[in-house]
Amino acid sequence: MVADNTGGNGDQSEEEKEMDQTEHASEDNCGQENGDIEMAVSASEVPSPSDGTPEEAKEPEKLKWAVIFLCFYGFMASIKPGEPFITPYLLSPEKNFTRQQVTNEITPVLTYSYMAVLVPAFLLTDLLRYKPVLIIQGISQVAIWIILLLGTSLIEMQFMEFFYGITMACRVAYSSYIFSLVNPVLYQRVAGYSRTSVLLGVFTSSVLGQLCMSFGNISFYNLNAISLGFVSFGLLLSLCLPWPKRSLFFNRNQGQKELTVSVANKSELDKMNPKEGVLSSAAPLCSASRWKDSVFLQMLLEVRNVLKKPNLRLWSLWWVFNSTGYYLVLFYVHILWNSVYPATENKNIYNGGVEAASTLLSAATSFAAGFVKIRWNVWSELVIGVITAVQAALLLLMGNTKNIWVCYMSYVLFRSFYQFLVPIATFQIASSLTKELCALVFGINTFLAIILKSIIILIFSDKGGMGLDVHSQFLVYFIYLAVLTVVYLVCAAVVITRHYRNQPSGGGGTNDQTTPTELSPVAANSEEEPLSNGKSANA
Repeated sequence: MVADNTGGNGDQSEEEKEMDQTEHASEDNCGQENGDIEMAVSASEVPSPSDGTPEEAKEPEKLKWAVIFLCFYGFMASIKPGEPFITPYLLSPEKNFTRQQVTNEITPVLTYSYMAVLVPAFLLTDLLRYKPVLIIQGISQVAIWIILLLGTSLIEMQFMEFFYGITMACRVAYSSYIFSLVNPVLYQRVAGYSRTSVLLGVFTSSVLGQLCMSFGNISFYNLNAISLGFVSFGLLLSLCLPWPKRSLFFNRNQGQKELTVSVANKSELDKMNPKEGVLSSAAPLCSASRWKDSVFLQMLLEVRNVLKKPNLRLWSLWWVFNSTGYYLVLFYVHILWNSVYPATENKNIYNGGVEAASTLLSAATSFAAGFVKIRWNVWSELVIGVITAVQAALLLLMGNTKNIWVCYMSYVLFRSFYQFLVPIATFQIASSLTKELCALVFGINTFLAIILKSIIILIFSDKGGMGLDVHSQFLVYFIYLAVLTVVYLVCAAVVITRHYRNQPSGGGGTNDQTTPTELSPVAANSEEEPLSNGKSANA
């Protein structure tokens, strides 16, 4: 009704103001298409003469400082100089645990804890709006280093790994927090800021730890005490973080007072299904919990539909299977280093320097991946297969060499090859999904990878399973990646053969409709691609 009146003459200013206010409140009720929503967004970003206030003028400045503070928090929370030396510390005379205890009884607890906590952390992150989960992460990190300093028994070290799993699960809060602070058009930029700050923090932490060990003549105990100071400061910073007013899934509307803002910040899910947005806007507050449940259920059903797309299926499977092998290596490589080069008495260990070098090279390969220009719809399986084959060869070399420097170099290259594919997989998955669905798909992929990793650890590493030593475990990891390599290369042969077979005989291009792994290398094309419910995913 109001939409029909907007076409009339508006010659009185008071009537215009009333019309503007009711127009924002009724856009959802009229079921406008995405073009009307985008007009509301653009209009809300420019303050009108009647609505402009000093507080609104200061809002962009406040958000800018909030992003800067969050990046500073990410940098400081990543500085734990004792982290690369936890395994040598546990195996040193200061703690005096055996390599078998660390391999088969202590380290597996980390994976089990991570698997148990990830889903609750993912849900609580959005429901509680990020900050409380970051505080829980800070408390867990403080608990880790207190137990490392004071604990002496096996059960205490297992509790340390339990808190480590909580810390890893809570990382999702930081990675998604920054998106609640800015306009969607800035998502890619601020995501780069937050990731860079964490990488710089990890690099600084590793260098600082190595300098302390190599030149400061600092004991493992004192290095862990320094780490406790840094994580305690990170906990204090988390208490000072601003509290976002919205999140991806649940806290998207804040009542009638922010109705205009909720229209301007229309979520990606509402753009996919405007009718659902009508119900969520018009429903009374007493039905908020039921609406939240329906939204989450709707998104799970949408994930089931979008995963029928070959490109999403390919890169999601890569994320599940290859990240499993990657993190298995990360969890056990320090034990392998200690087996090749025991660090019981001497301090000539370079775990911190190797972690710093691998972080730096991983960042460089991730950056270089953004400039690779190939037809991913044809060559994805082949690229994944070749890189997985190289990683498998590096694992075989790491598990059999007696030279610690060969082991170090193999690890650096192994990490860099994986990190090269991460941004490619991220783009290929996210390019045809809305922001909410993207977060959900990555969360599901990560959870499935943790389940698979837990099964492998339970069978081969845990004391209750086969309880293999670290060299035998790396042989298992090599076989695992070798099997994946064969599967990828066979799929690549099928895809490439089918692609060239489906080329028109006249040579006038390729028939992409028949390509089973159609990927969209250009973001603009993915915006036009319809979702399973028939709506476009314009962001």
